[in-house]
Amino acid sequence: MSIDAEIGQVLTPVTMPLTRVELVRYAGASGDFNPIHYNDTAAASLGLPGVIAHGMLTMGCALRVVTDWVEDPARVLSYSVRFTKPVVVPAAGAAVVEFTGEVTKLADGVATVSLTATCGADKVLGAATVEVRVD
Repeated sequence: MSIDAEIGQVLTPVTMPLTRVELVRYAGASGDFNPIHYNDTAAASLGLPGVIAHGMLTMGCALRVVTDWVEDPARVLSYSVRFTKPVVVPAAGAAVVEFTGEVTKLADGVATVSLTATCGADKVLGAATVEVRVD
């Protein structure tokens, strides 16, 4: 099944509220129990502004923009990001992260999608690009 794609196409955004419960769940699934992801004192001791979300959790949530669009994660050929700012997750409530994507290139049945991830005014991922098979 081919996916309709054109340069400049904006994909449906994804909004993810990240709470400390999600961080604990991700730690269990990934095996990453670094205390900066659940303990304020540990985070502060490293100069962090608070407990932060796992970078790979943020990266995975961002990819949902593309996998929701193509409806098949097996179509993803490559994915890379640069982490620019941490997602600080408050003790109560959630850090709300907005993920958007835009098709920036089409060639040989492959779409390149540029992703943007913001938490409040902070851009938390940079140079986030996905190559996905659309034919």
